[in-house]
Amino acid sequence: MQRRPTFRRSIATGLFTMLLAAGTLAQQAAPPRVPVEAGGTVHMPAQAVPISGFLSPEAKAYLAEHLENLQRPEMLVQRDGVPPLLAGYIARQRELFPVVREETTIGGVRAYVYTPRDGIATENRDRVLVELHGGGFRECWPACAELESMPIAALGRIKVVSLDYRQGPQHRHPAASEDVAAAYRELLKTYRPEKIGIYGCSAGGMLTAMSVAWFQRHGLPRPGAIGILCAGAASVGGEFFGGDASYTALPLGEGRILPADSGGNPVHMDYFANADPDDPLVAPASSPEVLALFPPTLIVTGTRAFELSNAVYTHAQLVKHGVDTALHVWEGMFHGFFYNPDVPESRECYDVIVRFFADRLGKS
Repeated sequence: MQRRPTFRRSIATGLFTMLLAAGTLAQQAAPPRVPVEAGGTVHMPAQAVPISGFLSPEAKAYLAEHLENLQRPEMLVQRDGVPPLLAGYIARQRELFPVVREETTIGGVRAYVYTPRDGIATENRDRVLVELHGGGFRECWPACAELESMPIAALGRIKVVSLDYRQGPQHRHPAASEDVAAAYRELLKTYRPEKIGIYGCSAGGMLTAMSVAWFQRHGLPRPGAIGILCAGAASVGGEFFGGDASYTALPLGEGRILPADSGGNPVHMDYFANADPDDPLVAPASSPEVLALFPPTLIVTGTRAFELSNAVYTHAQLVKHGVDTALHVWEGMFHGFFYNPDVPESRECYDVIVRFFADRLGKS
């Protein structure tokens, strides 16, 4: 009677067959060679990259439209602080997230105060969020302020204060940090520091981290929690947001290279002219002492976002120094992806932001 092969022998035979087949296929269609320099620099061959299969149908259409729009310069020209690229999202958010917007001045800084039309939740009556808008330290007020404030105010049923901080090219660092500190001092007259949250996207995310370092330097109490969205807190130098993402995520997520000056530096860097990129007041992640005193920190990014590496590195440094921090990375999404409220991934992001501050404000 013939013995049946053991399970182990069957697995080994199957693996051997697969290896032979793989070798045959490799000989038939060898992949293009990838040159690697002695120092580790990799020269990648040209390749086509489809949209991630993990995205929702809405996000796939959104990303395709976004990449196409970025090839049209007229979509980025701002009129009264609103580029056509974002105008439709603002109108849609106003439909979905009813808020009352009041223009005011806080600590000498122009601001918009967003209050949910349905009223502030009982648990949030002694809480407030400060929003610092994106725009490369050059622009996007009020467009980015609107898009980053309305959904959080409405869904979180909490007051959101968006600051029109000073930007380049007229102003230089630390003008924006000074404005945030001035408004923060004023808010401290009404709110306890642990009941104040600060967040922002892109330049606003960077400024959020920079402001915490500024508060430390000038003896101000730390806020209850912060959100570094679409950004990181590490030195950017002349490499956009730094790390691998400058060469991988940037081309995939934005379909263009960020405009640079004659020296090859991103144009938003003119705000930091003559500033030391490793100064903790510019890049808080460069100082372990500063990071160790950070409040609970939320970091949001996407796998096609050019700040991905900076965000991941910042999260690792915060964890290393014992800070309560949460990193959320959305597959297939790009820089500031959550501006479009009709995409499920955007709604997920709003929920993460709202829950993070709800869970941490007033708990320290």
